[in-house]
Amino acid sequence: MAQLDKLLTYILPKGAEALRLEANKPPMLHMPSGVQSPLVANPVPSTMLDLLARELVPAEANHTWQATGEVEFDYYLGEQVFHLQLGRTPLGSFIQATPILKASPQPEPLPVIPEPQATRASLPLPQAPEAQVPEKAQPAVEALPPQPGRHPLADRLFTTLLASQGSDLHCTSFEMPIVRVHGDLEELLDFGLLGPNQLLEMMEALAPPAAWAHFQEKRDADFAYPFEAGNCRFRVNYFMDRLGPGMVCRLIPNQIPDPDQLGLPNAIRDLADLSKGLVLVTGPTGSGKSTTLAAIIDLINRRRRDHILTIEDPIEFVHPRRNCLVNQREVGTHTASFKSGLRAALREDPDVVMVGEMRDLETISIALETAITGHLVFGTLHTSSAIGTIDRIIDQFPADRQAQVRVMLADSLKACISQSLLKRRSGGRVAAIESLFITPAIASLIRDGKAFQIVSAMQTGRAYGQKLMNDALVELIEARQIDPQEGYMKCPDKETYMAALKRHGIDWDPRGDQ
Repeated sequence: MAQLDKLLTYILPKGAEALRLEANKPPMLHMPSGVQSPLVANPVPSTMLDLLARELVPAEANHTWQATGEVEFDYYLGEQVFHLQLGRTPLGSFIQATPILKASPQPEPLPVIPEPQATRASLPLPQAPEAQVPEKAQPAVEALPPQPGRHPLADRLFTTLLASQGSDLHCTSFEMPIVRVHGDLEELLDFGLLGPNQLLEMMEALAPPAAWAHFQEKRDADFAYPFEAGNCRFRVNYFMDRLGPGMVCRLIPNQIPDPDQLGLPNAIRDLADLSKGLVLVTGPTGSGKSTTLAAIIDLINRRRRDHILTIEDPIEFVHPRRNCLVNQREVGTHTASFKSGLRAALREDPDVVMVGEMRDLETISIALETAITGHLVFGTLHTSSAIGTIDRIIDQFPADRQAQVRVMLADSLKACISQSLLKRRSGGRVAAIESLFITPAIASLIRDGKAFQIVSAMQTGRAYGQKLMNDALVELIEARQIDPQEGYMKCPDKETYMAALKRHGIDWDPRGDQ
């Protein structure tokens, strides 16, 4: 189905004579009275018009379109026929559709694109003057409002995401919904283009009142949404861009991940037995940091009888009460920020503290102090390697404090886990994990500011569980779980990666047969 089809179906029910799309202008309905009425509020980008033209122009007319920039032809949509005119002007392309044949004298009315409600008035979506909107554009029968916290379109989108085994859902104005499946983006062609008003209606239905108010004021919002029909939750982000509103939903299973399924080695599982110190899990966005942390926290919950306190934005995996008392606090709902929640944690008698994201200097400083005072602290950072994480933390502090921070980090840091998700050859994704465990020798290097020598210490300390990212990638290649090309794309150091392949007798060259 071409992306223009959904807009064409609104011409006759609205009593219009034609529909005209011009670059960077809203789609306009030409009424018999001579009035032009916008079909949707936001303008159509020129890039989208070019995409529509490529979809619509027949193969036999493509040469004429490319040579002259003008073409006319009849377009069949079911039993309805439209005469399409496409052209180019100095301001951009245009498409005009005129119905020339009706399926029946009285076509059944189709639902119209909903107009923004009063609660969405503050969002920057240009609206047409009331005098230009014909009365017949109003639906004859008002649809039943969606249930609070639910929306029919959202239910369909979430169900489709789960059926496709996707991890993320992207909804953007004037685009088809897109899901990420095993790392690749795929369009959901059955849903058609999503209009900005259609998105706003769905987004308002899903968001808690506080999150919706924050979105109206700040133009972005984060919250967790429980999807009971799919036995899962979603981490949802709302945003505004140049085309209008949009949202991204990350799937969070209700079931706590199993360390065996994640492939966590015993050295990482043993972190659950630490009594104090700082453990960092790092990696780029979408690399599975939260999943790994949830698995370790669940091991603590099963093995020990302690108080676990988590500070997250938003709460992702929900940990039930097992052997530990678990309190989960959400930034923006239960505490103002990570740093304020972490500062208050010192007065809440925790044994284990999990910080969802160590974003700023003050949060990192309090986490270090918490670990030094005898607590076990887990945190995440957006860094690409375990060794780079140490430099990142130290560089956050002013120069006159860095020597003190090195001493604190050497005394408190117990392990740094860095991971990256790669495409599995048989389908799905698998994590490559770099693990740095702080031995007395490595602690001395951190204290003396010689982090560049940690690589050598890791290579000679495999008995302690040390593993460099390149070694983890080679293991996955030898196990035939990933291709060498995939490892090459994700490795932090291409030269040492190629050397590691040669040491293990893997004959592969990124240049191919050249």
